[in-house]
Parts: sequence; structure tokens; C-alpha cells
Amino acid sequence: MNELNGKVALVTGGSRGIGAAVARRLAAGGAAVALTYATSAGKAEAVAKQIEADGGQALVIPADNADAAAVRLAVERTVRDLGRLDILVNNAGIFTGGPLEEMTLEQADRLWSVNVRAVFVAAQAAARHMGAGGRIITIGSALAERVPAPGMTLYTMSKAALTGLTKGLARDLGPRGITVTVVHGGLVDTDMNRADGPGAEFLSQIPALGRYGDPDEIAAAVAYLAGEGSRYVTGTAITVDGGFAA
Repeated sequence: MNELNGKVALVTGGSRGIGAAVARRLAAGGAAVALTYATSAGKAEAVAKQIEADGGQALVIPADNADAAAVRLAVERTVRDLGRLDILVNNAGIFTGGPLEEMTLEQADRLWSVNVRAVFVAAQAAARHMGAGGRIITIGSALAERVPAPGMTLYTMSKAALTGLTKGLARDLGPRGITVTVVHGGLVDTDMNRADGPGAEFLSQIPALGRYGDPDEIAAAVAYLAGEGSRYVTGTAITVDGGFAA
């Protein structure tokens, strides 16, 4: 449980949902954790206080993934305040959906800047501080592998791009002993897609397991990828979707 002792992790979008679960899980493993938020300051502080109450160390950083400069500064502040950076978890993301004919270029640009460009920016900044054993882990989506209904074109595009980005980064950083992976989560009960929300009855029938996942189930996969057991895993996607894409 303490294999991450002495490590420092940065989790983007760590104030709620999957990001909060990942921050708590990495802290439980012994890592000092920095987490960013765009709008939910109170929730981010609550996550940090919980980590500290459990004996861990946490740092809260305001940073909107749409702002490339803010993303870079979040990396630099993590290194400055916590002393190093070993694990980057690119979790922050947004969803834009609707009929194809109604999608705007502005929506496409914002989705791309938050879900894809920010991952590149954060990885580039983090790699400057990481040594051998560094981990870059991105939260993707099973929608990159299967799209069960219309209206998800832009979001699917952004999540599918993360697989290619992961493979390229793995080649660039592999010689330095840094691994890069993406976790394609399925239906997960978060504010973005609640298990009791509109369409949940239909969606919950798609996974082979017939249910929504819990953020802690995604966090468990991230913890594995952040640990020593995954040191030979890079340039690939791990799908944690209950059989959504089966």
C-alpha cells in the first residue's frame, strides 16, 4: 500500500469524480498529491483535507485545462512546492454532445483544447522534470473504441486522439525510462454521467456487466500503472469499462 512513498503526483481535474478518486488512491499509496481544479474550489479543498486527515500531503492548484499557460504553471508549481514530479495523471476533461448539424467550431476548439491539447502541454512540461520511472497516465474513454449512439462525434474524436498521443509520447520518452499509458474508462458514475441521470437506464444495459462503474475502479487501474508492477507497460491503452466495448 505504500509503494509510492517519496513520489509526487499531479492529478488534473482532481476536485471530483474520477480525479478525486485517483488523488485519494495515490495518496493512500504514499504519494504527495497536487490536484488542479477549474471551478470547484471547495470540492478540491475538501479532497485535499481528506488526504491530509488520512496522513497524506496534498496541494490544490487552480488551473483551467483550456489555458495552456495555466497547465504549464500547474506542473511548475507542483515541482516547486512538492520538490519533484514522478506521476502525471491527465484527468481533466469536458463533454460536448448533440446533433452533428448543430455542433459549432467554437465547441470543437474548446473540446480539443481541454481534452487533447492540455494533455500534450502537461506531458511536455512534466517530462522536463521526470527521471527514469516517471509515469504519464491519461484518462480516456471507452467511446474511443465503441460509440453506441449518435450525438457523440466531437467527444469521441477527442478521446480517440489520446490513444495516438499516448503511443507517440511512449516512443519519445521510452529511452528515458518514462512510461505513458491511457485508461479508457466506460460508464462511470460521476457528475458528468450519473448512474441515475437521463439515459442511464439505456446506457447501463450496454456493458457486459450491466452496470455503471465506480470512480474507485478507475483509480485502481491508475494506481497499478503508477506503481512498480507496471514498469514494462507503455504505449498502450488499458480499458476499464465493464465490457462496454466488448
